[in-house]
Amino acid sequence: MLLLVSCCSFLQCPRRCSSRPATVNVLLSVEELVERDKDGGAKDEVGAIMERLSTIFRHLNAADLAPVTRQVAALPSYQDKPDDVVVVSALRTPIARARRGQLKDTYVDDLLAVVFKGVLQETGLNPSEIQDVCVGNVGYGSIIISARIAEFFSGIPETVPVYTTNRQCASGLQAFMNVAGSIKTGQIKLGIAAGVESMSRHTAGKGFDLNPTIQDYQMAQDSLLPMGITSENVAERFNVSRRQQDEFALLSQQKAAKAAAAGLFDAEILQVTTTVQDPNGQQTVVTVNKDEGIRPTTLEGLAKLKPAFKETGSSTAGNSSQVSDGAAAVIVTTRQEAARRGWPILGILRSYAVEGCAPDIMGIGPAVAIPVALKKAGLTINDIEIFEINEAFASQAVYCVRELGIPLERVNPKGGAIALGHPLGCTGVRMIATLLHELKRRGKRSLGVVSMCMGTGMGAAAVFEYPGV
Repeated sequence: MLLLVSCCSFLQCPRRCSSRPATVNVLLSVEELVERDKDGGAKDEVGAIMERLSTIFRHLNAADLAPVTRQVAALPSYQDKPDDVVVVSALRTPIARARRGQLKDTYVDDLLAVVFKGVLQETGLNPSEIQDVCVGNVGYGSIIISARIAEFFSGIPETVPVYTTNRQCASGLQAFMNVAGSIKTGQIKLGIAAGVESMSRHTAGKGFDLNPTIQDYQMAQDSLLPMGITSENVAERFNVSRRQQDEFALLSQQKAAKAAAAGLFDAEILQVTTTVQDPNGQQTVVTVNKDEGIRPTTLEGLAKLKPAFKETGSSTAGNSSQVSDGAAAVIVTTRQEAARRGWPILGILRSYAVEGCAPDIMGIGPAVAIPVALKKAGLTINDIEIFEINEAFASQAVYCVRELGIPLERVNPKGGAIALGHPLGCTGVRMIATLLHELKRRGKRSLGVVSMCMGTGMGAAAVFEYPGV
């Protein structure tokens, strides 16, 4: 049997559906999927799903969407500038299942220390040379203290400052942009941006006093809607069916399983040795080196899941992102500084955008933010090799892909949050790491986008370039 839990049900579902996880029948193990792939079986299955989804997207709102074809024209060229903001290292922990995975008893400062040490070791950077650190986090009340402690755990001296930021699901990406902004304005030349979340140890959502004036403003009221209800709103308002959501979720799981089996996450994942405690209080030392959320399943199994947020709804534990624990970090600097130190450039920041949308359909955020980020970079959809779009819910992911006319094969090629998990504050940096390592693996100069929605109605997007080998 398979256990899947929606992170968004944990955050705000009034029924606390995560306390009664649904089950899915598993008919195919990862090992079987790999074995079948030797004969082309798994590849054919994934291809069939992709073809079906592409057909669905083409026929939905056909009057509004022109056929999408990949242009063969050369990518736009950018003038290399000494102060270009670049990434030279991007690493993460495995993403573990919250409250039942092997990182459930690991402290936030320990998770952060793993990724701090990882990027420092990969670059050979002297910790004392770091000029600032920013950490994205959503649900941990004392995160600034934990971030400071993590510095000391990592051998970073007391002379290096640290601060935290919270932009909900874009907190990790915002941490990156904060460091990038400090670099671009000449305040620093070298910094670390990180994201972390232990949803097993969340202190958020414990209740707080509400301003009674909220009742007088509809948008303010909508900002308090459970995330799962906003997912249902997107599905209903934009005609995203349960079948489409389940097919998208299945494809995410299959792509992630295939990528993991092929070792495509190895370059970005740091193993974590930690202690886990069983229900009897027995502690065991474990080493975690792979994502725990990847689970092969079937459309039939997904179809058996009950709606998580409303009786007549279509968002389930199986087609929503998972409650997760994890951390990620990147070293950010200038092109000039990277060249001086002999560091290969993993990615170049080309643009960034944050845009607002209606709170009751907050999941459409990427469809609003991505066009703005592309315009700032002088690009079109067809210029982008990979779109990493956070899969908070399949409903909003399907809508955004359809609305923007993105060819499905360029969306989350190694799976997304439905399969990998969504440790809120970590996700933005995790997606940067996943994107840049995949672009590097492909070898050619190419462009990619990282984007996600945010509760209360916002979307964020960033464009990165891999310079090629």
